[in-house]
Amino acid sequence: MKRKYFISGTDTDAGKTFVSVALLNAFAQQGHSTLGLKPLAAGSELLNGEEKNDDAVNLANASTVKLSYQQTNPVLLKAPMAPHIAAQRENKRLSSQQLVGFVRGTLMSANAALTLVEGAGGWRVPLNNRETLADVVKALNLDVILVVGMKLGCLNHAILTMEAIERDGLKVAGWIANCIDPEMDGLEENIQTLQQYLRAPLIGVMPFSEKLSDIPSDWLNPKFLDL
Repeated sequence: MKRKYFISGTDTDAGKTFVSVALLNAFAQQGHSTLGLKPLAAGSELLNGEEKNDDAVNLANASTVKLSYQQTNPVLLKAPMAPHIAAQRENKRLSSQQLVGFVRGTLMSANAALTLVEGAGGWRVPLNNRETLADVVKALNLDVILVVGMKLGCLNHAILTMEAIERDGLKVAGWIANCIDPEMDGLEENIQTLQQYLRAPLIGVMPFSEKLSDIPSDWLNPKFLDL
């Protein structure tokens, strides 16, 4: 059985890439092939003489299926800001059709037991004056994994994001509580509240950590690992 998910977050700093890499590693440790894609990224740096996005590089490094950088991240914008604004500054135009084509082309040539397509920012990030990144997910018809950055204000962000995803006719396969604030007061109570409001299973609680190597192996619900 092959699984494909879109990774969305409650905010731009929810920790989508950190969680995505952890998911790819967890499935690879079970002997499954994995692939992480970042079709759109805003924010680049010079790595080995080539402009690349750090999130996309991390996804590629964690994937067992190896692709070229351009396949992992076909649209790279230099400035770390809202993608449609960064594109305007580079005299480029983003469209959902363009991004869908890139992703479909890659998925036709690359097979993995688990494929994660990571978004940029939150669910309703604009691509242009008419479209948002949500239009890409709808066209690809991917189930969504929602990464909730656990911090003050996350309840409203998570509930609204879940409502928006469901309104768009897509299924949320599950959500992950990513503990990005080590000093968050009422963490457990917030997680319990989200379990009551979010109509999807909690598939993992990612403890605060600055390194993936420090994360305990039991953070992810083992049932989710079954393919």
